[in-house]
Amino acid sequence: MPQSKGQKATTERVMHEYKKGELESGRSGRKVKSRKQAIAIALSESGSTNRKSPAKNRQTLSKTKTKERAGHTAEAQKEGRSAQRRTLAKGAASTSRRRATGGSGRAGGPTKAELMERAKQRHINGRSRMSKGELQRALGSGGR
Repeated sequence: MPQSKGQKATTERVMHEYKKGELESGRSGRKVKSRKQAIAIALSESGSTNRKSPAKNRQTLSKTKTKERAGHTAEAQKEGRSAQRRTLAKGAASTSRRRATGGSGRAGGPTKAELMERAKQRHINGRSRMSKGELQRALGSGGR
């Protein structure tokens, strides 16, 4: 079965860590020296292995993506959060769609969670389905 974009990005990240000598084995925490072991880890983390059930593969991929978002990969810790954004951008086509429709475009504005709380206090119907921009418009004057 072919890999999704997210799975490919995860596989690439793991193999990059191996190539740079940063990939660690899960149990012992030692650096991985074997290419075969690195490939096995990459397939497992990306949820592409044929050694686990489809449900377990989905669960593993979800856990890995959470780890990547939090910046808990060797690449993200060594290179900073910009590396994490690059990794996620490779595998998340939907992220660009969300950015195009959502944000206010200015730094320091209210977060979506803050806007959601204000909309809840004002009893605005349909707020849970609104994007950040829609919430700002519904609250009027940029949500402030």
